[in-house]
Amino acid sequence: MRKASIPKVRFFFLESRPNLKGRTKLKSFIDSIFKKEKKILGSINFIFTNDKIVRKINKEYLNHDFNTDIITFDLSEKKSPITAEVYISFDRVKENAQIHKTSLEKELHRVVFHGSLHLCGYNDKTSKESNQMRNKEDLYLLKYFA
Repeated sequence: MRKASIPKVRFFFLESRPNLKGRTKLKSFIDSIFKKEKKILGSINFIFTNDKIVRKINKEYLNHDFNTDIITFDLSEKKSPITAEVYISFDRVKENAQIHKTSLEKELHRVVFHGSLHLCGYNDKTSKESNQMRNKEDLYLLKYFA
């Protein structure tokens, strides 16, 4: 008898429901990002919601009283596979797509890859880190949409 595997990547939708096509392909690609970055993925939950909820989380857990597109929580124990929750404001994703003149689909994937890269150890606090993060996002977007 074959054991049922626990899904590594899951998507949840609160308040907002983006049209996230090809979820099976996306889940597999996210898993491949972790492998390419030499990290072990345990499980990751992507929770799509709105500005109000993400801002509340940002304020409560990070003491930041402003909107953001993504908040990533690494819940892993040391030397264990990565376990995380990633909260994404679909409101911010839509606005960022307009600002950056890109499709909603690509911006949605960019932010998902961004959260994954945070969990792989990339930061974006300095301009150097931010450029490195953006380059990785662009690389994975090109590979995903090739």
